[in-house]
Amino acid sequence: MIRRSSYAMLCALAALGAATPAASADGLPVMGVDAGGSGVADPAGAERYVTVPAAGRTVVAAVQRNGGRITRSGLLRGRFTIPAVALDGSSSGLSADGQTLVLIRPRARFPQARTTLAIIDPRRLRARRFLHLRGDFSFDALSPDGRSLYLIQYVSPRDATRYVVRAYDVPSGHLARDPVIDPREPGERMRGFPVTRATSADGRWAYTLYDGGGRHPFVHALDTVARTAACIDLDALAGRKDIYGLDLALDPGRKTLTVVARGQGLVAIDTRTFRVEQVTSRDESTGGELVRAPILLLALGASLAVGGSLLVRRRRRLAHS
Repeated sequence: MIRRSSYAMLCALAALGAATPAASADGLPVMGVDAGGSGVADPAGAERYVTVPAAGRTVVAAVQRNGGRITRSGLLRGRFTIPAVALDGSSSGLSADGQTLVLIRPRARFPQARTTLAIIDPRRLRARRFLHLRGDFSFDALSPDGRSLYLIQYVSPRDATRYVVRAYDVPSGHLARDPVIDPREPGERMRGFPVTRATSADGRWAYTLYDGGGRHPFVHALDTVARTAACIDLDALAGRKDIYGLDLALDPGRKTLTVVARGQGLVAIDTRTFRVEQVTSRDESTGGELVRAPILLLALGASLAVGGSLLVRRRRRLAHS
């Protein structure tokens, strides 16, 4: 445990969701998004993990989700934070088995020449390994057993919407040469900013809603076990002005992922077939169950060069709290 009272106070502030202001940001290429204070929850336990900067170092603390009591903490040299994986502050970095926690060094600019991550033992809150990667990356996802780490690599120094997904094998320390792609469309190029994220209960699937780089949005469905993905075009949402206010609702029982605006379903995705259906109405006789009608899927085409900072309405939320 950290015995200095100043560190304990910082941890307490984090437990209350009061993130310390900083000029830098998380690994995302958009400044001002940081999940360190809200943290990431252990889906199989009663804790969440938070990070707080402390005089050039980082306090990592385990906090009870019910009551906010700090159960243990550790100190890392250097500045690290819980990874945010979308502009709404959705967090990630903890494997579903609770055995691996990944932190990222916040970026100060875009692009950056090097990216640093820390692989943490969540029980002891000590670093197992530091990863120093040449190039500009942000954290994307982690397999349920923590053996496969997924990164977003930004491939243009002037356009932050251009990216590929890369897999990093944690045991061997090897970054896969080839990007993770949708095998149905191997030549497809993805563009856009991540809006929000939903993850399957077993941690295998990471579903990310992207704005589409100025054209139709899409959901990137990443299979963190098989190291493959599906890009699901959402043409019905093209041109919406509230794209950064949309959310994802995952219903494991129905095996459905729904894009939601202000509580109203817009489109629904079958997570087995990736078939997209448009939500048209609510059936009041079934307690508000969504009634859906199929829509056509069009070919993906998104190209937009983005310069400068993107201003979005940030929504902070505590994952699974």
